[in-house]
Amino acid sequence: MNARRQFLAGLLAAGTLPRLGWADAGSPAFVAAAQEPNGDYALFGITATGQDCFRVPLPARGHAAAAHPDAPEAVAFARRPGIYAVVIDCAHGEIVTRLSTETGREFNGHGAFSLDGDTLFTSEVVAETGEGRIGLWSRSAGYRRIGEFASGGIGPHEIRRLPGSEILVVANGGIRTGPGDREKLNLDTMAPNLTYLDRKGDIVQQLTLSPEVHQASIRHLAISATRRVAFAMQWEGQVDDAPALLGLHRLGEPAAALALAPQEIHAGLKGYAGSVAAFDSGTKFAISSPKGGRVHVFDANGRFISEINRPDVCGLASEGALLVMTDGFGTVLASSDGQPVWHQRSARAWDNHLVTLESAIA
Repeated sequence: MNARRQFLAGLLAAGTLPRLGWADAGSPAFVAAAQEPNGDYALFGITATGQDCFRVPLPARGHAAAAHPDAPEAVAFARRPGIYAVVIDCAHGEIVTRLSTETGREFNGHGAFSLDGDTLFTSEVVAETGEGRIGLWSRSAGYRRIGEFASGGIGPHEIRRLPGSEILVVANGGIRTGPGDREKLNLDTMAPNLTYLDRKGDIVQQLTLSPEVHQASIRHLAISATRRVAFAMQWEGQVDDAPALLGLHRLGEPAAALALAPQEIHAGLKGYAGSVAAFDSGTKFAISSPKGGRVHVFDANGRFISEINRPDVCGLASEGALLVMTDGFGTVLASSDGQPVWHQRSARAWDNHLVTLESAIA
């Protein structure tokens, strides 16, 4: 333990450690992983106007991160199947601990904190079977693993917590992959689902799609302030047959509403939605397609509003009424009604996701 950590440990034991907040890390609105021109990887804090406020090196390519609701702390996950997750002190710009899965488990790129911020939930799979697990880690015990429960399906990817509750929402993608790689082994039998779990891991509700679209892998999630869940899908069938790639659902509803642009516009997504966001007080939803280089925007009823063309766009987030996007060319861009409001560009390639901090949500 270095001198600074010894000093902080002493203050903590004495109960005199000042409580740090996200303002101590530069008041970021978002965090995102990126690759830099020299090949290095890092996690960045980004302000509400797209400027850097911190940078912390990562050991390998990052995917998404879980930001603590109060403390300036983020857990960054490797691209799936994950071999690392690291806890980052964003105020001091350093990795403070590294998480390791149980034997035979793999991280799947995403995590979420409990309402009180003391439990981290991680998306994992049993490497040999693809069965989903949610790992539980105690922050107050130094991120010690304290248990796990079933995710409710095969190949869970993103997990989120419903605002103001302890209900977890899990995107079980339905795809079984080979241990340690991304080979897809069950495309003919895949069965994705959207699962709501309570704090103990019991299923509150589970939603499946109709059999004819069972190859629409439910991958990513966004939740509006009114607890409406938007889920983005990736189609594993023939591209020309791709169904709607955005679903909208609220806990308790019997089925999801599927949102689809006119066919000639929908085809531009190339069967792939890479990220999803709820914005403008939950009245609008968007999905991105880095393969198609475009973003589709829908209203709260799932009606198509507009298309934004942006090469290699993927990360999506909300900044009030604005939709914020990142791309593989280093751009952070905000738009209103499809028109640019501001942008920042840096020498880096943003990875897939732009994570909004709870403290930045209006």
